[in-house]
Amino acid sequence: MDIQKAITDGNTLLGIELGSTRIKAVLIDEHYNPIASGAHDWESQFENGVWTYSLDAVWSGLQDSFRKLSQEVQQTYGVPLTTVGAFGISAMMHGYLVFDKNDTQLVPFRTWRNTMTEQSAALLTEKLNFNIPQRWSIAHLYQAVLQQEEHVKDIAFLTTLAGYVHWQLTGQKVLGVGDASGMFPIDSVTGNYNAQMIEQFNSLVDFKLQTILPTVLGAGANAGTLTAEGAKRLDPTGTLRAGVPMCPPEGDAGTGMVATNSVAERTGNVSAGTSIFAMLVLEKALSKLHTEIDMVTTPSGKPVAMVHCNSCTSDLDAWVKLFGETLALMGHKVSKAELYDKLYVAALDGDPNCGGVLSYNYYAGEPITGLENGCPLFVRTPDSRFTLANFMRAQLFATMATLKIGMDILTEQEQVSLTKLLGHGGLFKTKGVGQRLMAAALNVPIAVMASAAEGGAWGIALLAAYMTQKDATITLENFLSTRVFSKNECVSVSPDEQDVEGFNAYMERYKTGLAIERAAVDSFR
Repeated sequence: MDIQKAITDGNTLLGIELGSTRIKAVLIDEHYNPIASGAHDWESQFENGVWTYSLDAVWSGLQDSFRKLSQEVQQTYGVPLTTVGAFGISAMMHGYLVFDKNDTQLVPFRTWRNTMTEQSAALLTEKLNFNIPQRWSIAHLYQAVLQQEEHVKDIAFLTTLAGYVHWQLTGQKVLGVGDASGMFPIDSVTGNYNAQMIEQFNSLVDFKLQTILPTVLGAGANAGTLTAEGAKRLDPTGTLRAGVPMCPPEGDAGTGMVATNSVAERTGNVSAGTSIFAMLVLEKALSKLHTEIDMVTTPSGKPVAMVHCNSCTSDLDAWVKLFGETLALMGHKVSKAELYDKLYVAALDGDPNCGGVLSYNYYAGEPITGLENGCPLFVRTPDSRFTLANFMRAQLFATMATLKIGMDILTEQEQVSLTKLLGHGGLFKTKGVGQRLMAAALNVPIAVMASAAEGGAWGIALLAAYMTQKDATITLENFLSTRVFSKNECVSVSPDEQDVEGFNAYMERYKTGLAIERAAVDSFR
């Protein structure tokens, strides 16, 4: 009855995140507990050499996830979802969404997965003396300038996916600082785009960058309200009312940090799904530029070192699907959840070093290992121990291998100390498997919270809650620690020495075998 009243009175909070493979909506109560959810599966398309999602797919997916959420609210609590106390949008970071002065999209959405910006990323990194990864919005923009693409002269607005959806819902062209830090470098002192670097960029082009970027807002700021047009676009039934206050839109990295309470200095998290990345909140700046390390921020603007890899579970998922088809052919019906659990657990029975078999999960290029394109590969020699357990262990190790290369730069070269990392994402759903192997890969305890499965949609709902809290002096870090996570269950797994030795042996073979991956990419261009 308390939840029913909270829903009716509009004392709930809504978060929606557009991830790489799923759009999820989560409704939470005043105690920050999820009370209903809805999800829509989708996937990117590779069209004309570009990884993209159509804007039609964006809106049909948003409407479907919200419709399923509303249906669950009605069925569970017996009342319609007509309003909420606050609302936030999150989405995959980076990429390239550009519009002209009439708000017309100029070119198809270029997502974070694209690796066609090697030239511009290298030139900007040198010019700004700051690592500009290929997936960043500014790299896509400058690549379009270098290639003299016709649409550049008509650009009036450049934003991310979260920024686009928020704009359409509120009319406000704004962005949370964490998401903005994946567009262009942020000055953590001012909490805004780095002014000096803006001028350096402007010296390369014949327009002023600051005129086309979203306005940057920190966590807690009011980012506008849901308009009547926005409400109708999200909920075509007209049940959802306008006027809901909205927090700054954020990227999935920022909401992942929030969902794992990893926004304070010396905390960190690792997110493992379609892509994999680790985020470490720094006490001090790195000693030098590393092209393998991205510098972004928390939703409150604190500097973060990020190791990002484009490919994580896509190849593993393809193999699991193949095993499911094999079972179906033999007349055995197994649920998706059971199939994943059985195969993941089987990996624990494999040889520590996977018996000499290797997997390269590169669906796309990986800048950390210098590959512009990807080609998934499974490799073994005649004397490899080719068993199901070793196969699955190699698949899981492959999801972590490139991340390990980047993390070694932070822990070995930069001497960044870690006491533990919080894990979240699909890789950790099967209890104890991904967590144990990740602990071995990074040689640090991996903790998983009971709430971690809610992910970024819950994280952006928490940011909406933070915006509504009455104490203007409380920081995001204190809000999360004292009000949200004070009683949250957390299970930590320490590295097993045998697993660590096995992963290190796997990595030596993996690094040597990268020549095979490069040859495959070159052969199938």
